[in-house]
Amino acid sequence: MYGLVNKAIEDLVRSKFGDATWEQIKHKAGVEEELFISMDSYPDDVTYRMVAAASEVLGIPAAQVLEAFGEYWVVYTAREGYSDTLTMFGDTLPTFLTNLDTMHAHVGTVFPNLKPPSFQCTDITDHSMRLHYYSERAGLAPMVVGLLKGLSTMFKRPMSVVHSASRDAGANHDEFLIDYTVE
Repeated sequence: MYGLVNKAIEDLVRSKFGDATWEQIKHKAGVEEELFISMDSYPDDVTYRMVAAASEVLGIPAAQVLEAFGEYWVVYTAREGYSDTLTMFGDTLPTFLTNLDTMHAHVGTVFPNLKPPSFQCTDITDHSMRLHYYSERAGLAPMVVGLLKGLSTMFKRPMSVVHSASRDAGANHDEFLIDYTVE
């Protein structure tokens, strides 16, 4: 994964739990980098170790860490100068979600080693859709739930999310039922 992801994890931990907690997580994860370079690619294992260490140090399940990170990622990337990239792919939540693969293709021009997930939207109505999530990386579906929550906030469109099919339970990809009628 790119350093931008690891920097965001660090920023989340430092802002919510302080520098000492970040240093503890970093040590437990065996991360030796003094800082992550946004545009540099790092082995996925570094990120997975940081999530596992955060889970242990904070005393919460890794899925909860990933969900919190997903929600934070939306705010973080906008703050780091990617807000125009986010908004150019849709001015509503449903439009944005249907354009996720197009956005990742665009981002891939800046991050040439990017290995993004793929998303497909089906069963789209005025109040709901089914989001299909495909990734070569295992275990990141909770992050998608967090991303959806962050996007819900960004687009000021309350919603509920149900993780209806899971790779962890034997499905070939993850699916999420999204309902926009929540107020």
